[in-house]
Amino acid sequence: MIVWLNGTFGAGKTTTAKELIALLPGSRLFDTEEVGVMLRHVLSTEPVRDFQDWQPWRGLVVAAATQILDYVGGILVVPQSVLVHQYWREIRAGLETADIPLRHFVLHADRDELLRRIETDSTMPNSTWRLEHLDDYDDARAWHHQEAHVIDTTDLRPSQVATLIAADALRTTQS
Repeated sequence: MIVWLNGTFGAGKTTTAKELIALLPGSRLFDTEEVGVMLRHVLSTEPVRDFQDWQPWRGLVVAAATQILDYVGGILVVPQSVLVHQYWREIRAGLETADIPLRHFVLHADRDELLRRIETDSTMPNSTWRLEHLDDYDDARAWHHQEAHVIDTTDLRPSQVATLIAADALRTTQS
């Protein structure tokens, strides 16, 4: 199974993912940004705004997830923003073809809270790149609400969000 944590930067995906792995036996973090890093040196002559714009990224995410789950089983937790609907459809279709169960969550926070989190992030304070993607997130919210379970993280701690997601994932694996 894959538990995909979507949403914009500052919503709490990475922190929640770390908390979630502690709650889900046999789970592992799959940082799909590493696939983008791998492709950067190979596709550096193909300029894009975001590594997700490279079609091989989307295909390799599905292939890697499939290989990892075939090898070790369990649950992959993927904290990755996907804000382009077509890209999400490609990933979802690939996982469906591979017969991998998918639980898709969008972690949401009010814009003021997102701005506060981005501005005060200890690793990347005031990240221009993160701030520039807030409008992309707003544009994606309509399809996110149709295709994912949205959790408002504005007033929740990551441990609370992880507990909600873990309960859903465990219910899904037991049914």
